[in-house]
Formats: sequence, C-alpha cells, structure tokens
Amino acid sequence: MTHKRIDLHMHSLFSDGELLPSELARRALVLGHEAIAITDHVDYSNINTITEISDAIDDINNKWDITVVLGAEITHAPVESIPELADKARELGAKIVLVHGETLNEPVVEGTNFASVNCKEVDILAHPGLITHEEAKIAKKNNVALEISTRKGHCLGNGHVANIARELGNDLLIDTDTHSPDDIITFERAIEIGLGAGLTKEEVLKATVDNPKKILKRHGINL
Repeated sequence: MTHKRIDLHMHSLFSDGELLPSELARRALVLGHEAIAITDHVDYSNINTITEISDAIDDINNKWDITVVLGAEITHAPVESIPELADKARELGAKIVLVHGETLNEPVVEGTNFASVNCKEVDILAHPGLITHEEAKIAKKNNVALEISTRKGHCLGNGHVANIARELGNDLLIDTDTHSPDDIITFERAIEIGLGAGLTKEEVLKATVDNPKKILKRHGINL
C-alpha cells in the first residue's frame, strides 16, 4: 500500500517561515503530501493573526488535491499563559494546537512541557527534548501526542522521546517543523528519520499515518 505524507507542523511567512501558505501547500503536494497543518508561532502579541490565513487555506482546499489545516504553535510563552493561549487559538479557528516544547536547541522556559501536557486544548507537544516520565504519562492520559522532529537541533532529543514513548505507549508524530523549502520531506525520508530515532517499522508507520489521522479525525477532518 502506498502512503502519502501528513505533516502537522509547518510555518509560513506569517511567522518566521519563508513561504506563503499557497507555496507551502504546492511544494508539499508535489512531494506527495495528503495533508499539512500550517502552525505559525504565536503568543499574545500576534495570536489574532491566526485568522489571516484562513481564506488562503479555504481557497487551496477548494482547488487542490491536498488538505491544508489551520493551526498554531504557542512558542516561548510564559507557562501560566499556555492554557489561555490554547483556548484563544481554538476560538480563532485553529484545528491543530501545538506547543513549542523544551527542545535541547533553545532556551525554552522550564515547565513548558508540564504545562502543555496538562492543557486540554493542546494536540501536540513539539520537540519535547528531555521529557520526563511523569510528563509523558500525563501526555498519554490527555491525548497529547509527542513529536519526533526532523529539524536540525530539535532532533537531538528524538532518541529519548522515542524510548519514553515506547515504554509508556505515547502517540508519536514525525513532523518537519518546516520553515524553508528545503525542510519539506517525502514520506520515504520521514520513514528513515523515524528508524534513525530507534523506532521499529511498525512504530514509524503509526507515527506517520495512523496517529496524525487520529488527531485530524478528532477535530472533524477525515482523510
């Protein structure tokens, strides 16, 4: 069976990405994607911009053979603000809500992982770095998926995340955190990166096919 790529973590030039939503979608379509989520960085300074790309997303979905989903990634916000920001993002139409986890590559506020997995509106904890067993257990209970990142720097914690997820049964995703054209990858490359993180072939297929579809279905998007 031939699978198509699903990537639920991408950025456009409405935050710090390089591409318009339409160019992200076009490049993803050519590389064999079935669906992408545009999840631009937000905090209280710009969260209202979530609505600015909704018309572009509707236009793409009506005309091209790819599903583009409106999302948001809460990034470097005070931990106390994460639940409020997640609620606000959802109110503004975000179908997929991520939080920028405690990656080994950036000075993310300590406690971000814990606040995120305890938030009912968060779907994905992106690049969670050295996530603890306690945090991973809460993530599983609250249906917060953990991310295996293909992005330079953020990928440093992939092996740790994969090991904890296997031990505790967390849902994993393999996402690119795309910012530039070169970040977008094929399904085959995603498989390689999952295997490189120490996942089995069965675990990689769950992370690339089953788990992203489960999250989308939870929000009324059936592929």
